[in-house]
Amino acid sequence: MQLSVVALLGALALPSAAVPHARDEGQCKQTTVAILGGGMAGIAAAQTLHNASMEDFMILEYRDTIGGRAWHEPFGQDKDGNPYIIEMGCNWVQGLGTPGGPQNPVWTLAHVYNLSTVYSNYSNVSTYNQHGYKDYSHLIDAWDDAYDTAAAQAGVMLLDNLQDQTAKTGLALAGWRPKVDDMEAQAVDWWSWDFEDAYTPLESSFIFGVAGQNLTENGFSDEDNFVIDQRGYSHIIHGMASTFLKPNDTRLLLNNHITNISYSDSGVTIHSADGSCVRASYAICTFSLGVLQNHAVTFTPSLPEWKQEAIEGFTMGTYTKIFLQFNETFWPEDTQYFLYADPYMRGYYPVFQSLSTEGFFPGSNIIFVTVTEQFAWRAERQSDEKTKEEVLDVLRKMFPEKTIPEPIAFMYPRWTLEPWSYGSYSNWPPSTTLEMHENLRANAGRLWFAGEATSPTYFGFLHGAWFEGQAAGMEISRILNGTCSSSSKTNGTCSGRKHYETLHGTTPLADYSFVDGWDGNSFYDYNDD
Repeated sequence: MQLSVVALLGALALPSAAVPHARDEGQCKQTTVAILGGGMAGIAAAQTLHNASMEDFMILEYRDTIGGRAWHEPFGQDKDGNPYIIEMGCNWVQGLGTPGGPQNPVWTLAHVYNLSTVYSNYSNVSTYNQHGYKDYSHLIDAWDDAYDTAAAQAGVMLLDNLQDQTAKTGLALAGWRPKVDDMEAQAVDWWSWDFEDAYTPLESSFIFGVAGQNLTENGFSDEDNFVIDQRGYSHIIHGMASTFLKPNDTRLLLNNHITNISYSDSGVTIHSADGSCVRASYAICTFSLGVLQNHAVTFTPSLPEWKQEAIEGFTMGTYTKIFLQFNETFWPEDTQYFLYADPYMRGYYPVFQSLSTEGFFPGSNIIFVTVTEQFAWRAERQSDEKTKEEVLDVLRKMFPEKTIPEPIAFMYPRWTLEPWSYGSYSNWPPSTTLEMHENLRANAGRLWFAGEATSPTYFGFLHGAWFEGQAAGMEISRILNGTCSSSSKTNGTCSGRKHYETLHGTTPLADYSFVDGWDGNSFYDYNDD
């Protein structure tokens, strides 16, 4: 069974074993397990190996620091001239947990490392259109009612192994049918779906889109907390790493740009742009789906066709937060969210969030707006000045009675152009089956895969990356110490994860090798395989 959070935290207190230095043999450094990527999945995999008393591993990270898509930057300044730390990437702990019940492991880590967070009150939202304030909050209530009906139907469909459909179809059958020219309803549609998934309901799986949210909201809780810690969200990932990495640990290779991965049934060799290489018995690839889809790294031999189909079959969302700091807070200080319905374009600078609100960074005069998919791509490919001009134009429509000045600070990331990410997080498209996802997750020879995209239950979430990194670390440690279960052995050796050479359409849930069942709210734990 998956390692419990209690067991993990107990292991954090254990003293680190002596760390062997990598053995230089020939041109390649030698190690038993190479972990490709130092984000949440990679660090969770390394920590799991460490907890299994396996210390001969290396972590190869593209950037000059670990943390992956938990990425923060300094922005603006406070009254003392010090910059605020804001999150370019993941910003929420989503689905916290209930007293005495299941707890999100990221929320547990937030407690362990005293991460500062604030409750996100999604009910604290004001609605606007091109003429200013306009109360259309009744549409949010209507969407919520339809979603509850749709979610129940999605559970039935999954249990009965029925064909998937678009989330748009599922919501329409439950009564939510926003007209194309009803821009207020379209804004609510964006707020209620795209704001989470980074894709429209038309481009998202109904069954797995609903299941992914329910597994977090019902499996843990429906509360989300916004991270405001001035050490950055990645502080918890650095905290995890500190339990097994020493200062200047030679097993952590930063600024390592991997260009080629050669893999077989006997080992894996990783080549980097600086001419260095690492030879390992096993490797865990934690690259984002975007990196895999952009062919940023070559594989020798080419990945099997079933693997390539799976990689191309899923989608990588883009979720871009655009930050502005002003010399005053001209928006209502007691409101967290501001929903804007553009008269012409769905998803055009639709949701602003105040960081000047009490509990966040009061007095900071910081607000940010989120765009996704086509408008994120557009913003990331145009100049800061052009984007700033467009955002200010929207704000002036929302608050026509105010004189809105130029911002004193302005910043946003360009996720689709980052060569170590190429996007923000994955999404499950409609009619993409469990078999296809299992192929995405399956190993190719001794090359294993982990990350939020490989999680069937928590794809798109940071805790999905944690679970998947831990699972890959556990499975490889079992292979190395000879304790993998008999059901996963072939001719006396552990054969790895199941994959499908031929896809069979909708997959009976019972055939899905590492998910035991569905109880209407959550998949059961990973099994021993």
